[in-house]
Amino acid sequence: MIGLEYQFMQNAFIAAILVSIACGVVGTYIVIKRIVSLSGGISHAAFGGIGLGYFLGINPVITAIPFSIISAFLMGVITRNVKISEDTAIGILWSVGMSLGVIFISLTPGYASDLFSYLFGNILTVTRTDLWMMLVLDLIIISSVLLFNREFTAISFDEEFSQVIGVPVNLFYLLLLTLVALSVVILIKVVGIILVIALLTIPAVTARQFTFKIPRMMILSSMIGIIFTLTGLWVSYILDVSSGATIVMILAIFFIATYIVKRT
Repeated sequence: MIGLEYQFMQNAFIAAILVSIACGVVGTYIVIKRIVSLSGGISHAAFGGIGLGYFLGINPVITAIPFSIISAFLMGVITRNVKISEDTAIGILWSVGMSLGVIFISLTPGYASDLFSYLFGNILTVTRTDLWMMLVLDLIIISSVLLFNREFTAISFDEEFSQVIGVPVNLFYLLLLTLVALSVVILIKVVGIILVIALLTIPAVTARQFTFKIPRMMILSSMIGIIFTLTGLWVSYILDVSSGATIVMILAIFFIATYIVKRT
């Protein structure tokens, strides 16, 4: 790949692989369980953690981890226990998280020069520290899925039957949302908070056109993510345009193309 001799391109190359694995695994459950809007709420609420990082003067990705997990738990608990519609709860927490982020940033002295990269992503700014965090979060996600794949699969397809056979549905639902939150954190530096939901869903939806078996869907989704994230990275480098937006557009074009071919 052109530019791979540079350190920042090597970091971006590794990041593309790590984020694609997280998206392939977690995105499969998101698509099957149809919690795309809930995942979008978590991703936007994570902006509160980004703002808190700026305010405290530490790496915003570090503060985004607990903030995203707390947001995921709140959304899961509220949508299950409070008598308001799911989309209303998501909308409230979505806007509160974004508002907290704006407030924290406005209270921080100076100018947040790299804020744009957290909103829209810039895979070319990924550091070695970011890569290590991505790797650790990837390992947590993969380990959780290997340990509890049966339970995640059960609640994704039929929660009522899962409860009948003794699966603690609420516990594993919250754990699944926690994995979504961790995936969001991994993706923030690559495609940004605004475009996170695209990378979590498009590869999985594309893979679902070819298989309905979860393990195969995860593998195929991860492969699609790796191939087209790297393609988007290369195209954005050549054209000198936003890497996050380019990656999403290329994934979307591939999805549309495969959809048309499968229907003809």
